[in-house]
Amino acid sequence: MDYSDKTSDNSMLNRSFTVNRSIEITKEPLYQLYTSPALQRQGSIKNLYNSSFGSMVSAGFSLKGKVKKLCSIFESPKEPPNSSNLQSLPSSLPSPKKSSLPAESKSIADYTPPLVADSPFRLPGTEDRVVIYFTSLRGIRRTFQDCHSIRMIFRGFRVNLDERDISMDVAYKKELHKVLGENNVSLPQVFVKGKYIGGSDVVKQLLEAGELARLLKGLPLRALKPCDACNDMRFFPCTSCNGSRKVFDEDEEQLKRCLECNENGLVRCPICCS
Repeated sequence: MDYSDKTSDNSMLNRSFTVNRSIEITKEPLYQLYTSPALQRQGSIKNLYNSSFGSMVSAGFSLKGKVKKLCSIFESPKEPPNSSNLQSLPSSLPSPKKSSLPAESKSIADYTPPLVADSPFRLPGTEDRVVIYFTSLRGIRRTFQDCHSIRMIFRGFRVNLDERDISMDVAYKKELHKVLGENNVSLPQVFVKGKYIGGSDVVKQLLEAGELARLLKGLPLRALKPCDACNDMRFFPCTSCNGSRKVFDEDEEQLKRCLECNENGLVRCPICCS
């Protein structure tokens, strides 16, 4: 039986044939694999620029060059400023303001403007003390805190201090309105040596600038111990009506308003408020 035709037809199924064929292929030099036109980089780039895409790229570069050329024609060249241009500036420019510092101060750090001007408001009979109009009511927290802080500041200096609580005696409120000439006045309000200083903000600024100690210089110092009569409360109950604000009139046999105490049935301490 002849099997020659079958072997020739089924040569692809012959294992020995396929192995020998792969050996023959690998015997070829490897550099020949990169010599094909499809894998040559230089050739592909050249072919790319020789194609229609290359013509589009070259046209873009040429268009860009034309745009630059047109811009250079219409734009005027920029010249650096020279002395002649500077001299042609208008002479109406404002001249720098001269410093208003005094001659003895060499820099602005050495100059401290006066924080308190000479106020026209005066409180007669208080040239030997500091007078503070304040309130002890806690209805408005900010006002109460300002009043408390200002009182503590002046107590720290141990000067003769006259604290006038307008919530304890309405006469103090009327007195303050009369001196300042206004009915709407914020608290606290401070007078030093009979001169009006201002509110809490002004006093704090004076303290931070070191001017408050200069203003208080020369005032008498207060005693360390509290007042024997009122314990520094500056008020005590009326001894005539015992704080009830009413007294019995024996002649008319009826109750009348006590004339020795204020609207709260209190009397000012004769030692502290003298």
